[in-house]
Amino acid sequence: MKSKQCMLIIGSQYGDEGKGKFTDILADKYDYIVRFQGGDNAGHSIVIQGVKYKLRLIPSGIFKTNKKVVIGHGVVINLKTLIREIEYLKENGFDVKGRLFVSNRAHVILDYHLAIDKYYEDLKGTQKVGTTLCGIGPCYSDKIQRVGVRTSDLLDKDELRAKIKLSLQTKTHLLQHIGFHMNDVERLVNEYYLLGQKIKPYISNTIDLLNDAYRHNKKILFEGAQGTFLDIDMGTYPYVTSSSTVAGVSSGSGISVTKIDSVLSIVKAYTSRVGEGPFIAEIFGEIADYIRERGSEYGTVTKRPRRIGWLDLVMLKYAVNVVGTTEIALTLLDVLSGLKEIKVCIGYKYGNKTIHEILPNNKEYAKCKPIYKTFKGWKEEINIITSFQKLPKNAQIYIDYLAKALGVPVTYISVGNDRIHTIRKS
Repeated sequence: MKSKQCMLIIGSQYGDEGKGKFTDILADKYDYIVRFQGGDNAGHSIVIQGVKYKLRLIPSGIFKTNKKVVIGHGVVINLKTLIREIEYLKENGFDVKGRLFVSNRAHVILDYHLAIDKYYEDLKGTQKVGTTLCGIGPCYSDKIQRVGVRTSDLLDKDELRAKIKLSLQTKTHLLQHIGFHMNDVERLVNEYYLLGQKIKPYISNTIDLLNDAYRHNKKILFEGAQGTFLDIDMGTYPYVTSSSTVAGVSSGSGISVTKIDSVLSIVKAYTSRVGEGPFIAEIFGEIADYIRERGSEYGTVTKRPRRIGWLDLVMLKYAVNVVGTTEIALTLLDVLSGLKEIKVCIGYKYGNKTIHEILPNNKEYAKCKPIYKTFKGWKEEINIITSFQKLPKNAQIYIDYLAKALGVPVTYISVGNDRIHTIRKS
């Protein structure tokens, strides 16, 4: 398939669908790989020749040594995480010099954002949302309140001091309650100025960089973090992340949405979720444990065991609509090998009605019961299979049904962790 000039890779469920693998695979066809939202609360695991690499901020395209990667201004950056990742990559033979570009407009996570995050999550008690406690939400809050610190501020000590002082002043009583005071200003200024000096070589005007690249016919791949149902507006609010996982590609990168000509939605062959919130097709017991262990369903960042469920077509049809999916990559199909039956949720029972929509009220949405269509499973392990035609017949039936039900072609099928465990379906 001929690559389009600008492609968006986006998760269609609750995140952890395997976006990093396809960013890594497709990066061969692109010149720039861009991260446009979220922070170090999202992890990507990439397996290259049997070696697993993990990143939380830097786009996974960095493993292609002739590619340039961009952290856009829609990302909130924990400088300590970024610096650790730069060193981690160097230690593993991946030099980022001249290839990593960090937006000069990106907001910075400071120590007190993490403390506030934990304080608010504890305060919510039984209504907690399951945040990763990485300070993402409080940093975005400062951004919206117009009291945030940006990467460009790190390079001017006086400006950095003024910004940190203002930010602290807007939340004096809260910060005092959790152990931060105005006399911490100089400590924070000195600490973050030094951190800023370490990332200074990478700070760039990435808006002009990307638009200039586009005008020169360079190809740009956008790497989404989290998933559609964790979107701050269109997800299962409030059990969501703090950024727009769907529409953030333009606002977080500076590339107009009209330039995006292809959207690859990543769909896990079942569903998993970290944290709280409604999960209509959730399953428990022996089958859930089987899927969790085979799929290594534990958070890349949190290490928490993920909740497991069957594939939910109501969710996926919603995601296809709001994302504008042009093609699908089906991932972790190999995890389902060995199951006698595989179920797909095709609708919800809501009281006496059958519905096919995501209800915005979580209390009401949680009352929905799944309506399942059952498929026969397959016994064969499939991670050495290289073509669609060689997959077990029941696996082929499952894939063809999903494509027809969603009205979008399944163009890739992932049958294992490594790059080579990928089938291109014509």
